[in-house]
Amino acid sequence: MAMTILYPVGSHLYVNLTNQCPCACTFCIRQNGDGAYGSDSLWLEHDPDFNEIKAAFAAWNLADFTELVFCGYGEPTEALEMLTAAAAYAKTLSGCPPIRLNTNGLSDLIHGKKTARLLHGLVDTVSISLNAGTEKEYMAVTRPKWDNAFQAMQEFAVDCKQYVEHVMFTVVDVIPQNEIAAAQEVSDRLGIPLRVRKYDS
Repeated sequence: MAMTILYPVGSHLYVNLTNQCPCACTFCIRQNGDGAYGSDSLWLEHDPDFNEIKAAFAAWNLADFTELVFCGYGEPTEALEMLTAAAAYAKTLSGCPPIRLNTNGLSDLIHGKKTARLLHGLVDTVSISLNAGTEKEYMAVTRPKWDNAFQAMQEFAVDCKQYVEHVMFTVVDVIPQNEIAAAQEVSDRLGIPLRVRKYDS
């Protein structure tokens, strides 16, 4: 099995820290194959340690990329300690671009505490998968471990606004238009921009 920790997607360099995830989204890209955007397999032998992450970074020139994105075949905040360590390390490297975290927003439930503050000074953008505009549809589509996931995700998003410069919600364009409209209402209520992104099969 491969250990693809870093992989390029256009002008962005992605960081694959873990395959663990507390959700089983109906549209998850992991259902479609072993990799994404032409990458090698993103299934990891194990969650990489800090030395493995440093070695992975050594193979790339960060100045070649416009963004460093923590997003792989799992929920990055499952490996929160390694995420923050890797982000801090990346910022010491020459030419490090802005750092984005793509997350399901359930970090507080995963770790049993408030976690947004840990991103302060390390992450420039947090992109949170809203997935649906109503709790009923969110639970049906995302299938998280916890019954209170929809509310916890929103609370995490609001917390992030205190610590991270850019915070956004995303939904995928395969959901019904009424759910996109409902998602926009959630975004407007919380004062967080919504991005409707194209589904990558």
